[in-house]
Amino acid sequence: MTTLPLDATGVGDRARPARLRHELRAIHGLIHRDLLRLAGQRAHTALMLLHPVLYLLILGGGLATLISDSALGVGYQTYLFPGMLMMTVQTPAILVGIRLITDRQSGYLRELLMAPVSRTTLLLGSCAGGTLVATIQGAVLLSLAGVVGLPYDPVLLALLLAGMALISFTITALALTLAVSLSRPETFHTLLGVLMMPLLFLSGGFFPLGALPAWAHSVAAANPLAYGVDMLRGSIALRAPDAAAAGGITWAGHPVPLPVEAALLLVSGAGALLWAARRFERHE
Repeated sequence: MTTLPLDATGVGDRARPARLRHELRAIHGLIHRDLLRLAGQRAHTALMLLHPVLYLLILGGGLATLISDSALGVGYQTYLFPGMLMMTVQTPAILVGIRLITDRQSGYLRELLMAPVSRTTLLLGSCAGGTLVATIQGAVLLSLAGVVGLPYDPVLLALLLAGMALISFTITALALTLAVSLSRPETFHTLLGVLMMPLLFLSGGFFPLGALPAWAHSVAAANPLAYGVDMLRGSIALRAPDAAAAGGITWAGHPVPLPVEAALLLVSGAGALLWAARRFERHE
């Protein structure tokens, strides 16, 4: 009696959609877990949002009286707004990496790894959940657009929301890349403290990159946060030319096109997530 290959019987073909449904269900479960955490930790979420709001209203309002509009092309609060949007999505995106490390220490990650899904799927679910939560928090700050002189244009708000989603994905992927390489949350916090402050100041979120020393321009050109802030400013310039700010990322003296900045962020996030997934497969 001849035995047919598995695929010849159709069993293999039927098993693939079932496996895909299991993987998608696992991603959905991880996203749902992050949304439940967001809904259940309202005070924590409010405190995370308070930081960029204070920067925007107090620091921005104070410096607006000292910095002339002609130096930036817009008022300082308007100039600061994209940087604060980026700061808003940055914190919850980074927390995804911290949770991965604490889940490993508590044993919760080991329980997740017993699920009949691939480890890459678990990492994708964590990244998707962190991206969504960060974007939701960034959307809350969009309500202050009118306070800083931006119009409540639906297309503009949609562009800024899409930009924040892309920035959230990139930062979440980078945070997961660090998390799968480290075993202690203290090390993660220390490394972030060393990295994030220079990256923030070299992002153009607080002052024009043209005001930096010449040596810092090359460093800023390699900073993904700088492309994120510049992309948000470019989105504002598309719909509100009067609110277009000066001084963004340049290559050989030329501004980087908006689609190129979006593509760079997407490729950076995808590359970091791919590297993290390969390393995660070898853990535990």
